[in-house]
Amino acid sequence: MKIGNREFKDSGKTYIMGILNVTPDSFSDGGKYNDVDRALFHVEEMIKEGADIIDIGAESTRPGYTKVEGLKELNRVVPVLRAVKRRFDVPISIDTYKAGTAVTVINEGADLINDVTGLKGDEKMAETIAMGKVACCLVHNRKSGEYNIFLRDIIHDLEESLDIAKRGGIRKDRIILDPGIGFGKSREQNLVLLKHLDELSEFSLPMLLGASKKSVIGRTLGVDVDSRGEGTLVTTALAVMHGYSFVRVHDVEANKRAIEMAEAIKYSDM
Repeated sequence: MKIGNREFKDSGKTYIMGILNVTPDSFSDGGKYNDVDRALFHVEEMIKEGADIIDIGAESTRPGYTKVEGLKELNRVVPVLRAVKRRFDVPISIDTYKAGTAVTVINEGADLINDVTGLKGDEKMAETIAMGKVACCLVHNRKSGEYNIFLRDIIHDLEESLDIAKRGGIRKDRIILDPGIGFGKSREQNLVLLKHLDELSEFSLPMLLGASKKSVIGRTLGVDVDSRGEGTLVTTALAVMHGYSFVRVHDVEANKRAIEMAEAIKYSDM
């Protein structure tokens, strides 16, 4: 698929989406990069370490997060987006579920919209993405956290997102799916989902795994957010072995090495 001016293979390669949070309250790096100079420094760092896409988020979606209205979100993200586009030739993803924000950032040069509601948070989002002719990542998310048959329900929910995308005019070759680790799921459910990542291969679409430093790792290992790097590397290796095209991570260099090792094993032959 094409994101911005770059072509990405649909199979046989796992790419890195580096996380840039320009928020005061994100669970891992809140407040670290919410001015332009520090954001640019971190983007340069991630690109050097091997990031293929930069994902900019201006609203934390951690459990119990405070919603940010559209103007405040734009005030955070637009100056950084403009600066990154001027300085670096790298595809840019914007993490938002608001169609109004999406319109503005697409006009400012965003290449991908990463919607953590799977197009269900704003009825205008699908049409906005289609009209903007950009790629999108549709994340599984269920507010209730209640399931009948867990994996089957996730597949059904993602099918609903794909139906919304189709009705809105989004081309299939512009869609990435994310099973939504940490969104509307318990620790036990997240572990089951990580065990069965291959269950979602039936969609025949590029898949993204966004498990970096999430609470399922912290609760499983009994560690705080600064000690979740090793657990994240395990999830990245799982993504490679299950054929996922993208991982969304905080620590680019370490995950790049994990991908290279996992790919060497997966595609080894004699």
